Amino acid sequence: MATILETALAAGAFNTLLAAVDAAGLRGALEGPGSFTVFAPVDDAFAALPAGTVQTLVDNPPQLARILKYHVLAGAYTREALVAQAEWPSLEGAPIPIRRSEPFEVKNATVVTADIACDNGIVHVIDRVILPG
Repeated sequence: MATILETALAAGAFNTLLAAVDAAGLRGALEGPGSFTVFAPVDDAFAALPAGTVQTLVDNPPQLARILKYHVLAGAYTREALVAQAEWPSLEGAPIPIRRSEPFEVKNATVVTADIACDNGIVHVIDRVILPG
């Protein structure tokens, strides 16, 4: 089985996320033993942000790291576990609300693929970038 980042790279739909992880200096943490739950926005999710947003974040690594940490939970949680409670604490510190009925959503993003098992956690693919606050 591959790590979270290896899985994202092999999928080919997370190039912006992977570049953001590198720009924010978080690769080492996500390559570690974990375990983590990652809500991974696809490239189209980043492309849907207002023009210039991604570049602005890349130019501000602390802010970028904060947003990326909002997409991560400590521990590996399946969809079944996540829907058991209304919100979960992100690594950023702010809670991530979970829609407990269909469709499966985290904050304002729909989970398009759930429960991708990796060596160091679980990935849930989402269709939007989620922001704390």
